[in-house]
Amino acid sequence: MELLTGRRRTVAFGTLAALAAFFLLMTSSGSGAPVLVEIPSGATSPQIALILEENEVVRSATLFHAYVRLRRADRDLKAGTYMLETGSSMRRALRSLRLGTVETVAMTIPEGFQIAEMVGRIADITGSTPEEVLDLLRADDLPERYELPGPTLEGYLFPDTYRFARGVPVSEVVDAMVERYQEVWSPERRALLEASDMTEREVVTLASIIQAEARRVSEMERISGVYHNRLREGWLLQADPTVIYALGGYRERLLYAAIDSVRDNPYNTYANPGLPPGPISSPGVRAIDAALQPEDHDFMFFVAWPDGYHIFTETLAEHNAAKEDARQERASNRP
Repeated sequence: MELLTGRRRTVAFGTLAALAAFFLLMTSSGSGAPVLVEIPSGATSPQIALILEENEVVRSATLFHAYVRLRRADRDLKAGTYMLETGSSMRRALRSLRLGTVETVAMTIPEGFQIAEMVGRIADITGSTPEEVLDLLRADDLPERYELPGPTLEGYLFPDTYRFARGVPVSEVVDAMVERYQEVWSPERRALLEASDMTEREVVTLASIIQAEARRVSEMERISGVYHNRLREGWLLQADPTVIYALGGYRERLLYAAIDSVRDNPYNTYANPGLPPGPISSPGVRAIDAALQPEDHDFMFFVAWPDGYHIFTETLAEHNAAKEDARQERASNRP
């Protein structure tokens, strides 16, 4: 009888010791050094436990898997990139994986960026190749769920700073950028659009030109006024940024030969009347507002000054004189 009691005491002590060890592993705080851990999609609980052990997040993969099973959380663990702590408690590690509190990185798209300029940043976030991203972003058939005025995604991927987990699908990035664009169209802006004689596509297209022309934000409404005046009078817009878009890239000097080389391109506003078929970049809020509410004036021309501002004029003679003044100013500033 006493021998049986002794065995029971030994078993009880062993059980208590195991539970104590398990508790220590579950609640251990360890060094707390941050470590970036990648949990691949489709990884099983034992595989995830091994990844955590290899990264020293938990001490024992076996015990962590047992803890996950005990909590019936096998199906709750989410893939992604996590910023965890070495020597973390199993409770804390499991909580992060169940909540999907993945590490995110910032992706900034400046105002006036074209799709071609966004590709590298989106590829870096998603892990796709630039070629794959470009093919998706330049597709002619827009998903119906976007309800965009088209003709492509150019102009509707709103410039802003976003946060994504690395490895997210390109479609998730596009969804976030399109949603941000649609948020810009508040009831107040929709009312201004209704009051204008322009469509949403035309407003965004004009805004993209204004964004490209205005090196000083304070001039956006005045530049918009010039283009509105030209559209109203039936003049050619003769907007250099649209020709540069047609040419496929930046030119330090836009020569007449280059303009003529893309004469048949619908984005050449020196050869084609009215606005081009769609935006040439992604304009910001201020440019969209300028397109909706242009400054009321009689200016028909503007020429860039070396300091980034423009000289606005009403007649061709005044414009030519302003161009000469700007040329001389640039020459005098050369070293």
